[in-house]
Amino acid sequence: MTMAQAGAVVAAAAGLLVFFLYSSIHKVEEGHLAVYYRGGALLSSPSGPGYHIMLPFVTTFKSVQTTLQTDEVKNVPCGTSGGVMIYIDRIEVVNKLAPYAVYDIVRNYTADYDKTLIFNKIHHELNQFCSAHTLQEVYIELFDQIDENLKLALQKDLNVMAPGLTIQAVRVTKPKIPEAIRRNFELMEAEKTKLLIAAQKQKVVEKEAETDRKKALIEAEKAAQVARIHYQQKIMEKETEKRISEIEDAAFLAREKAKADAEYYAARKLADSNKLKLTPEYLELMKYQAIAANSKLYFGDRIPNVFLDSCAFQQASLRTAHEASLPSQEAPDTSGESHLRAKESTG
Repeated sequence: MTMAQAGAVVAAAAGLLVFFLYSSIHKVEEGHLAVYYRGGALLSSPSGPGYHIMLPFVTTFKSVQTTLQTDEVKNVPCGTSGGVMIYIDRIEVVNKLAPYAVYDIVRNYTADYDKTLIFNKIHHELNQFCSAHTLQEVYIELFDQIDENLKLALQKDLNVMAPGLTIQAVRVTKPKIPEAIRRNFELMEAEKTKLLIAAQKQKVVEKEAETDRKKALIEAEKAAQVARIHYQQKIMEKETEKRISEIEDAAFLAREKAKADAEYYAARKLADSNKLKLTPEYLELMKYQAIAANSKLYFGDRIPNVFLDSCAFQQASLRTAHEASLPSQEAPDTSGESHLRAKESTG
């Protein structure tokens, strides 16, 4: 064998080795597990993310996602209980496969398990729902419940058939209905909108009337409270005036009582003093002093009678006044008598 032939054999062997190595090395992405088939049989040891080596041409692998993924089911037919065929454009199913359940689910339902467990189940459950309800219920009244009903139905079956596969959410688009029916629904919705607008206007009017009523009630309560305050204020003023009057009356009564008590005390003391003072001896003395003060001395051929009672005193006063009015010829006698009285008084 020549050198050229030997070099060609080495090059071919090296190329074949490189080809075998390239065919045996494979990469698994993060969030995925690799399941291996050897001769069509599923191997029981999945591989995680990274580079791995397998026997080329004998062993094959498939990557199975173990993170959240969204499967889309498109153009799903649905027949209502009234016989109307509608189509749902798209249904999205958010699901997640647990890593520990990858081997069992792939063994039972292959690596394309979502076609059997999700896509086919969506068709089945949706047709079950539509066949039990009318178009009005599916399209309007119960449309908001379709998502939750599909999710619960799918998860219930998966818990039995494929433990480890979890449905996170289901999103259903609005169904497509025949054009004539759609126009009727649009007209019905327009009428409902008008009815809602009228109802809202009525509520607004009622609210405005209620607001006016409450405003009037508040104003009336305010006026009543103000009147009550003024009334209480007047009552307090009158009560204050009454208290002031009572205090003044009490003060006046106290002053008058004190004055009357003082006068009574003074009169009583005076009476007690007079009682002690007006003894028979003192009265006798006062009698003689009064007689002495009112007595007159007459000189002549006769002496008039002297009376000690009040009538005698009054007659004496009248006589004195009469004598003072006598004519002037008797004046010497009077002056003489006065002179004699003055002299007597001096003596």
